[in-house]
Amino acid sequence: MTQATDLRSRAEDLAAPLPPLLAAAEHLASTVMLGEHGRRRAGMGDEFWQYRPALPGDEARSIDWRRSGQADASFVREKEWQAAQSVLFWVDQAQSLNFSSSKDLPQKAEVARALALASMVLLTRAGERIGLTDLSLPARSGEMQLVRLGEALVRGDAADYGAPDVSGMTPNSRAVFISDFLTDPAPLERALTEAADRGVKGVLLQVLDPQEEAFPFDGRTIFESVGKSVVHETLKARDLRDRYLERLAERKAMLSDLAQVTGWQYGCHHTDKPMSAALLWLYQALERVH
Repeated sequence: MTQATDLRSRAEDLAAPLPPLLAAAEHLASTVMLGEHGRRRAGMGDEFWQYRPALPGDEARSIDWRRSGQADASFVREKEWQAAQSVLFWVDQAQSLNFSSSKDLPQKAEVARALALASMVLLTRAGERIGLTDLSLPARSGEMQLVRLGEALVRGDAADYGAPDVSGMTPNSRAVFISDFLTDPAPLERALTEAADRGVKGVLLQVLDPQEEAFPFDGRTIFESVGKSVVHETLKARDLRDRYLERLAERKAMLSDLAQVTGWQYGCHHTDKPMSAALLWLYQALERVH
């Protein structure tokens, strides 16, 4: 009984943030006014588009058994509208986003999750299929998919810094990556290169705390990552300010250039600014990369 009680307790702790997150996402989505017809486009019909390998979570009825019988793997017969109306998300869940410089500001992780789920709400209402870029949740439509995605967003990650997993990214879909993008950029560069090879275009949304832009430190300061894997102590923090701001500007420029050459859009949101403006930008940016 003790194991069962402990399991239930852990499950309840895990699920506790979900209802508030869903409520916040619904409220945020309601602040963005959209046209009556949403994102549906003419010319996207029931024509055959492609076969793709079946992914975990695909329903058995979606598998083309004749095509699958010709190989040692299962294949899904995807129609044109399904490929065109799939939007896949990677939302950084690493410890680095569990940061806020003030008790009056939300953590970067809270903002990233709310913006991601709010955009999912809008996309679902517009008839789009939404999922994750990894293999855990293939793109689907409907309210239950929103609940599944919300559950995935509140799980978190023990790693100090995150990297995109694009193993489940389907060709010719669209994608959204949300992170602070302050770690080693090499995994992101590989992910966007792979996305471009698959004909995937999307949006990079960088979420930063205002302190990360201002660097208001002076004198003796200990800098420590949220996960405590990186620690740096200095007696003259002010002397680091110009170098830090220069490197931050270089990182933003790199993200913008990387987005441009791969057909993506780049934007930056600060946690002290209204999320409604960031959500509207994100939604409109997805229009531009179609």
